[in-house]
Amino acid sequence: MLVTGATGYLGGRLVPQLLAAGRPVRCLARTPAKLRDHPWADRVEIVRGDVTDEESLRAALAGVKVAYYLVHALGTGPGFEATDRRAARLFGRLAREAGVRRIVYLGGLTPADVPERDLSPHLRSRAEVGRILLDSGVPTVVLRAAVIIGSGSASFEMLRYLTERLPVMVTPRWVRTRIQPIAVRDVLRYLLGAADLPPEVNRSFDIGGPEVLTYRGMMRRYAAVAGLPRRVIVPVHVLTPRLSSHWIGLVTPVPGSIAKPLVESLRHEVVCAENDITRWIPDPPEGPVDFDTALRWALKRIHDAEVDTRWSSADTPGAPSEPLPTDPAWTGGSLYTDVRQRPVNAPPEAVWRVIEGIGGDNGWYSLPIAWAARGVLDRLFGGVGLRRGRRDAERLRVGDSLDFWRVEEIEPGRLLRLRAEMRLPGLAWLELSVEPAPAEDSPAGARYRQRALFHPHGLAGHLYWWSVSPWHALVFGSMARNIAATAERAGRGAPTGAPGAPDPVRPAG
Repeated sequence: MLVTGATGYLGGRLVPQLLAAGRPVRCLARTPAKLRDHPWADRVEIVRGDVTDEESLRAALAGVKVAYYLVHALGTGPGFEATDRRAARLFGRLAREAGVRRIVYLGGLTPADVPERDLSPHLRSRAEVGRILLDSGVPTVVLRAAVIIGSGSASFEMLRYLTERLPVMVTPRWVRTRIQPIAVRDVLRYLLGAADLPPEVNRSFDIGGPEVLTYRGMMRRYAAVAGLPRRVIVPVHVLTPRLSSHWIGLVTPVPGSIAKPLVESLRHEVVCAENDITRWIPDPPEGPVDFDTALRWALKRIHDAEVDTRWSSADTPGAPSEPLPTDPAWTGGSLYTDVRQRPVNAPPEAVWRVIEGIGGDNGWYSLPIAWAARGVLDRLFGGVGLRRGRRDAERLRVGDSLDFWRVEEIEPGRLLRLRAEMRLPGLAWLELSVEPAPAEDSPAGARYRQRALFHPHGLAGHLYWWSVSPWHALVFGSMARNIAATAERAGRGAPTGAPGAPDPVRPAG
């Protein structure tokens, strides 16, 4: 199996599915280093190259039985249609010469009643690439999909950011356009099944989920699933697709080079005209994934030691819908961070004793009046405030309450991660970690790292972060300085009480 576009959204999710099915996989990548962080990178063959380069493409296709064509030149500028056309012709010709038995291409769903010349450049190019591959002489399956629902999908990310950030929207008329979205899990199921279709199948198939919605309907359903207040959406006629793309660029992090062609495509109704694919690749007994379930999977976040999103090819039904660490930085929703890092002239063990002793009577090593005020404010809004303290003055365990935090993860001697349980318009974490300093800096020293992270919930979450971030230099900056200073005093045998704390920090154990 050859997968082009393995560094992209769908390719990065298809490869582990193929491997799980026992298929040997080769990946063609312009920058192989981008595959390095995938957990399956050491299980595939990687060829450096590009679909527009004949030499590398010929090498990548050698000995291949099934070739997945999952690339496009959408974000490369105004000449992307010519680039896509040239690449598809070269790919089809070299695949035929290499004896490839099947090409599988994922294209865009287009309306049957609109001439190709009147389509948006994005949809027109997708349709042309599919036609070129079908005429290549290699049996080809073209899967035509509309909006794909899954974290990391550009169409989904645009829907996510618009809905989360704008409780009231003055929108262009294309929000009334009918669309048949599809869950990424179903797209991957069709991609896998297409590899085994008989050689006489050489055609395109429309693929979609079980519901037809307007874009306005999708935004309102997103708000309901995400627990956001009902969105007020007012369509107007003066916002053209071009103006809309600039507007989206202002309120979302989706790059303009991607947002513009996607918005232009939304002026067309994209609903499946046929469902022939089920003759060859039957739906599972429970049927295709419905829109709300696809949303719930896409919004699921699994946090690892770096408080980032992770994904594996395990038998988790929704796993392909979740974010990959290798997805672009603008996907996966907003995650604000405040990072502080300091060298400490003390051994890592001394720093860890200070970290593990934090909270309760020892305080938070930073502006006691600010923490007390935040605790009072939290109680006014029905939260727990600072009254819980800590259960054990010397040792923390996963699940312990710690003032208005909860211990989510401990790696003894290295990492403490706390999850906020105060009243917030979002999710928040505080990470405190220590590691030995590089030998060239201080052979006996340590490096302290502190991260505050906030995942906002709706516009209120963004406003909250922006309103408190000016205080972070005082609160979190002094916290990092005082923790480092306390550890250094402990290393010299001096008293180690935190500023504003009545008792000294007691060493764990």
